[in-house]
Amino acid sequence: PPLHSSRDLHPTKPPTHPIFSKEFVILMSAARTLLQLRGALNGSGALAQQQRLLASSSVVASASWSPMLISPWSSLSQANQQRHYASSSRTPLSAAAAATTKTASTAPVSAFEMQRLNQQRLKDRSERAELGGGAPRIAAQHSKGKLTARERLDLLLDPGSFREYDRYVEHRCADFGMQNQKIPADGVITGQGTIHGRTVFVFSQDFTVFGGSLSETHAEKICKVMDKAMLVGAPVIGLNDSGGARIQEGVASLGGYAEVFQRNVTASGVIPQISMIMGPCAGGAVYSPAMTDFTFMVKDSSYMFVTGPDVVKTVTKEEVTQEQLGGASTHTKKSGVAHLAMENDIDALERLRDFVDYLPSSNRHPIPERKPTDPIDRDLTSLNTSVPADPNIPYDMKEIIRSVFDDREFFEVMPDFARNIVIGFARMQGRTVCVVANQPMELAGCLDIDSSVKAARFVRFCDAFNIPIVTFVDVPGFLPGTAQEYGGIIRHGAKLLYAYAEATVPKVTVITRKAYGGAYDVMSSKHLRGDTNYAWPNAEIAVMGAKGAAEIIWRNDKDLVARENEYKTRFANPFSAAERGFIDDIIEPATTRRVIAHDLEILREKELKNPAKKHGNIPL
Repeated sequence: PPLHSSRDLHPTKPPTHPIFSKEFVILMSAARTLLQLRGALNGSGALAQQQRLLASSSVVASASWSPMLISPWSSLSQANQQRHYASSSRTPLSAAAAATTKTASTAPVSAFEMQRLNQQRLKDRSERAELGGGAPRIAAQHSKGKLTARERLDLLLDPGSFREYDRYVEHRCADFGMQNQKIPADGVITGQGTIHGRTVFVFSQDFTVFGGSLSETHAEKICKVMDKAMLVGAPVIGLNDSGGARIQEGVASLGGYAEVFQRNVTASGVIPQISMIMGPCAGGAVYSPAMTDFTFMVKDSSYMFVTGPDVVKTVTKEEVTQEQLGGASTHTKKSGVAHLAMENDIDALERLRDFVDYLPSSNRHPIPERKPTDPIDRDLTSLNTSVPADPNIPYDMKEIIRSVFDDREFFEVMPDFARNIVIGFARMQGRTVCVVANQPMELAGCLDIDSSVKAARFVRFCDAFNIPIVTFVDVPGFLPGTAQEYGGIIRHGAKLLYAYAEATVPKVTVITRKAYGGAYDVMSSKHLRGDTNYAWPNAEIAVMGAKGAAEIIWRNDKDLVARENEYKTRFANPFSAAERGFIDDIIEPATTRRVIAHDLEILREKELKNPAKKHGNIPL
């Protein structure tokens, strides 16, 4: 128990606390025997002094009480204590702690003194953990326009909500002089906090500590927060800023990566996983963000690649910069590895807070809901003229999306990759919905390899977390050409087909203009268990366009124009599909918001399950 006064240190009679009972006498006797053995081995010094004091103590002789306590710390000389503390925290003892140790070699340390010493050690280690790699390295981080690991968490989480785990963890490596280079927290800050009042688990790699490199203990800290997130059902967010594996630890570091990878896979579809790349992420480290649900990057300060520019130059003779090889622009526009590129650390963290607000905490939690402020019967007469009468004139599908959903808000994901399809999050009556839409402004809205893969993964995420999917269709088919065929458009296009067919969440589809060929089937058609499917009055649902169809059907007819008009009259409208029940209704564009809102409200209680199986075999 804590000591409260000088009387506690020197009482006039034995206290009644159980620790000073018969068991305490036995413990002290054992301690005396141990010290006698150690004194015989070590001769004189502090141990011999404690041995003599203990031998003369009345505690053992007569079971009367003495305030002396035996501690391994008290057996160290002052110099040894300094070295021990320095090796554990790389911080010199404070004046108070140093003063406490002056008598350690000549007298036992009292309980009060030990408590004060431990409190000072705790304070020193906490301050050392806060400082990370030290002021010079923090200044270097700031000079690059980057925040520190702790500053990032302060911006990401609600004020005062962060609770840190494993603040005093240090690495266990003793090779290459690493035993003399230990910093509390070991290069990653982990814990949990809240975003808009909802619990999230986080880890933030600290580039000022060993370049944010991943050690065995570093990985264990990340795994702990991922395990806790799985246990309670909360999103996990990683702020990546790391030079990769800690080379000094060899295979132990590689094993740490594999442990993280396994948890990425286990958590997939159970809790949302988000990676924010805010610095380097190279080598094997890239595969953890690749397996998370969403990966965001910061422009000009973050990059991802498996092999760096030097290795590329050695192997392929190509000269390329880090930014060209794996910068934010590369991965958001060309590779599709990242979903968004942010302007800077502050912009990234603010937008990440907004993004998390759309996601459920886990697959067993309901989707987020906030009080709706946008009337469901808002005037949308402008939609009646939003689609040009000429099928060859493009229009912006994003404008339709914003018009239909709450407050004209739409959080688009992957806006710069595969621009011929649009994906993102919106709200209807305050509840999150996923939106997938063809974009006539790019490639006339055709499906190709990149757009199929982009949309397929998004649909699977929404299905895993029970978020309804609203699809807007204006697709003339799959993009033709040898590049697409050689690249595997058949296999990649099947991914989107598979994703929609497998999804059991509410699915509402609106055909705004064209739905031709196999692309009609793929885009959440009634045949793929679409719940409600609608078409606008000028929609065209057919195997192909009228001109191409006429040239095939009446190839020998001299009046192809007349035949083309005949085909349009028969098939270039929504009525044929409606007659067969493939379309539930033909609606006026201005009523789209009201119709979708009503359907989603009805479908809240939808229950649909796929047959029992280990897993399907999606054409990866």
